[in-house]
Amino acid sequence: MTQTRYDQRVRVFVEIHGGAHDWQEAETCFDRHGWPVRDAHPSGQGPLGPALEHDPDRRVYEIEVRLFGAAKGSDRGAADRVRKVLRSARLEGYVRRAEALARDRELYPHWRIVGTAHRRPGGQPAWRRRFVRVAMLLGRHDVGGFVSGGPRQALRLARAAAAPTDAARPAPAVRPLDGRWRESAPYKREEQLQRRVVRVVLWALLSAGALSMASAAPAVTWWLWIPVALLGACGAVRWGRELSGEGRRSEGVVIALLCVLVFAAFGTGLLDVDGGAWTPRRTVMTAVVVAVISGLWLLVRQWTWGEWVAWAVPLVVTLAVSAFVAAGSVLHALYAEGLSLTPDDLDIPPAWQALAAVKLLVMLSLVMIVPAWWGFAKHRHHSYATPGDGTNIILNVGLLLAMFAGAGIQAVESADAAVDRTTAAAERGDDPPSYFGVAPEWTCVRPVVPAADLPGEGPRLRPDAPYLSFGVSGETAVLWDPETREPVKLPANQVWLRPAESGKAPCAADRD
Repeated sequence: MTQTRYDQRVRVFVEIHGGAHDWQEAETCFDRHGWPVRDAHPSGQGPLGPALEHDPDRRVYEIEVRLFGAAKGSDRGAADRVRKVLRSARLEGYVRRAEALARDRELYPHWRIVGTAHRRPGGQPAWRRRFVRVAMLLGRHDVGGFVSGGPRQALRLARAAAAPTDAARPAPAVRPLDGRWRESAPYKREEQLQRRVVRVVLWALLSAGALSMASAAPAVTWWLWIPVALLGACGAVRWGRELSGEGRRSEGVVIALLCVLVFAAFGTGLLDVDGGAWTPRRTVMTAVVVAVISGLWLLVRQWTWGEWVAWAVPLVVTLAVSAFVAAGSVLHALYAEGLSLTPDDLDIPPAWQALAAVKLLVMLSLVMIVPAWWGFAKHRHHSYATPGDGTNIILNVGLLLAMFAGAGIQAVESADAAVDRTTAAAERGDDPPSYFGVAPEWTCVRPVVPAADLPGEGPRLRPDAPYLSFGVSGETAVLWDPETREPVKLPANQVWLRPAESGKAPCAADRD
């Protein structure tokens, strides 16, 4: 299938041995991978000329390999792809030369064509010139045309596209639509500018993250984080100088310094909404999650049909797990099991179920570091990450099982830690912490029917003792006895529940 989307174009000269039959098969391989053949010459002729030996059984093809990934190293990546394709087709071929084709777009200034009939010959008062200038900037004299190019070129384009038929009619002019008209050619390149902006942001984030780590870490570790923060600031300034053209370096430096200061203010808590700084755990977790998501995106956008068989399974299973979590939270089920309850005993609002699902997916993202690393490796055209003639399915299945095993272990540990905190607080009589919408409260229970006629599950009810209440699920009051560490389930219409002052005072003293 022809590849319609790509990032880089590389011109590759491939020498094919074997005669006309192998030449035809090589052309079929090139077409199947979406690599157009620009030209073909006998060996010893064409652009490579006498650099190759003349042989009637050899032919040199000039093809254009289109691939995803970074511009740096794309020539080596294209050569590896061609080599592996020829090897899988059992063709004797050699990549003799590869060179990237730079096709980055220049950012020409944009202009709007305006009429000049409003201009009067001779001098005009200063107030009228200002009024006319403001009216022109507001589009009052636009005639409905758009051009792009340098100032002089834009004026020529406007007059060439809207040449008046009447010689007495005034020639049109142009007004700028952006600030790039002040720049001198050559103008900035679009993709180059995007890369520089990304680098400024990344270096600024590194500086802010290092400052947040230094503010939260002991003073003895400042010798490590302060140099890292300075390195990030220097890196942001270095790439900020490249944002503007010659003679305007200071603008990019100011923008880079503002980015560093803003991110540092957020990292240290000066501009945070809740007034809290980035904790080391939060900083590291955020960096890991963003890196994993970026790597997975780089991996997915490069998938071909041959790689879907091996790599689509993790994505499908991940989506299936997220759908299952949306219907019933895995974390809530593990938490309920730790307290000898069932998921049906916990009445969880949908919003908290969604938050628990996000938590589980974050855990899953942490164990997907390996495929994310693979995505970065492919983006950088490393030879071991270049798609070839096959994929190790067993390795990928094992990796999938390892990822979900790791996510399962993290989920179990999270639920077990919450259960331990709840039981420890219950033994002390303190208010237990909540867990994704599950907020047990100390409650006094008084039966409204004789105790002998009170049905239910669990240990016998002790009206003088406070219980942890998990709410009412359906028609059942779900309680938990801290003394026996077992749940107590009673009909909600046969007991009277009232909040207890604490888990330390007996309920008999609270009765009216």
